[in-house]
Amino acid sequence: MKLFDGLARYQPQALGILRIVTALQFIEHGTQKLFNFPVSDHAGALSGLSLTAGILEFTGGILLALGLFTRPVAFLLAGEMAIAYFMAHMPRDFFPVNNGGDSAISFCFIFLYLVFAGAGAFALDNRRSA
Repeated sequence: MKLFDGLARYQPQALGILRIVTALQFIEHGTQKLFNFPVSDHAGALSGLSLTAGILEFTGGILLALGLFTRPVAFLLAGEMAIAYFMAHMPRDFFPVNNGGDSAISFCFIFLYLVFAGAGAFALDNRRSA
């Protein structure tokens, strides 16, 4: 459609913003597990699996926000979210809206997209490859 054709030139910036905003949201999941911030009702001792997830979410989220090692980090985090969905959400109910897994699915597919699309604009990866 002619109306939107001009927007294509902003694709790298839009991709960079998608990466940064998604990463900032993802970091919150890690800080909640690791530092109970923002405060959660689920606070308590972390199992090995929860600790690993918290570390991946916190450090992986920071790396993605910076756009550093975007493709391998996004691949790792997409896998983590797929595992999280099938281990923690799917057993509760078949439907994601009922099992609380819609954010895990969204994160998984956004990260998978970043594996193929790269970091976009505003990324340290762009400086490393130059």
